[in-house]
Amino acid sequence: MPSGFFALLDDISALVKVSAASLDDVPTQIAKTTGKVSGIVIDDTAVTPKYVVGLDPARELSIIYQIAKRSLINKLLILSPAALLLGYFAPWAITPILMLGGAYLCFEGYEKVHSMLSPHHAVDPESEAVQSITPEELEKERVTSAVRTDIILSAEIMAIAYSQVAGQPIVNQIIVMLAVAVFITVAVYGFVGLLVKADDIGMHLAGNEYGPTTQKIGRGIVKFMPRFLNALGYVGTAAMLWVGAEIIAHGIPFTAHLLHELEQNLANVPAIAWLAKVLACAIFGLAIGFIIEKIVGVVRKVFFNKNEAHTV
Repeated sequence: MPSGFFALLDDISALVKVSAASLDDVPTQIAKTTGKVSGIVIDDTAVTPKYVVGLDPARELSIIYQIAKRSLINKLLILSPAALLLGYFAPWAITPILMLGGAYLCFEGYEKVHSMLSPHHAVDPESEAVQSITPEELEKERVTSAVRTDIILSAEIMAIAYSQVAGQPIVNQIIVMLAVAVFITVAVYGFVGLLVKADDIGMHLAGNEYGPTTQKIGRGIVKFMPRFLNALGYVGTAAMLWVGAEIIAHGIPFTAHLLHELEQNLANVPAIAWLAKVLACAIFGLAIGFIIEKIVGVVRKVFFNKNEAHTV
């Protein structure tokens, strides 16, 4: 009896040691997973500031907080459990879902590039119905729109996060998924909050109560931020195309092989290899976005004509 008891203790001790060794890998897995979703994180960071443009500056941080809170809730309570359940019951579905999200990113990226390159036409006020909307309604509309965009990007983040830990013990999967959800949400929206208030910080530093050097720094921040936000928008669009296309490429054996060969051929110069991969993915992403845009255009015309026929 005692020998059986001690044998049981030995088994428990061995199990604890294995679990501890497994948990030791968690920080590495979190770092690796966070690196894999960096492109989408850049895009998320670049997209969000536009939702507070034109609103009361005093409400900017509150709006960012509302978006961040709903983003975190979606990641923790909806997207992470959904990824874990899919991984357990239907692991074959992860790659198609990732590719579908990648296609959406390519479509959005193409739309942004197209709008940048297309001439902007002035809107005739008499031809457009002017809608009266209160600041509160506008704020609610912006938050809803931001959360809708965020949930697409967050779904991609959590799906990629799961794909990096799919072969790990379930405890590791849960810890990594939750840690990535919290870390990325705090990092993205913390940085976005800093971005949208940077001009206010610059104005404050440029005040008369500070010395000439501090004032100069403050004025520099005020002048720099509009250019930085504009550049960030371009970076976000490029990241959207790059990440979306790379997700799709890795889901198709032929394109995955081509991408791997490209990286292998330039392996001696890592920076050039990375740049070549990004450019190839961006071009591929534009092509995919173009095709999807044409398909969407045809579908819209078909449905529009059907609706028009029903109303006649």
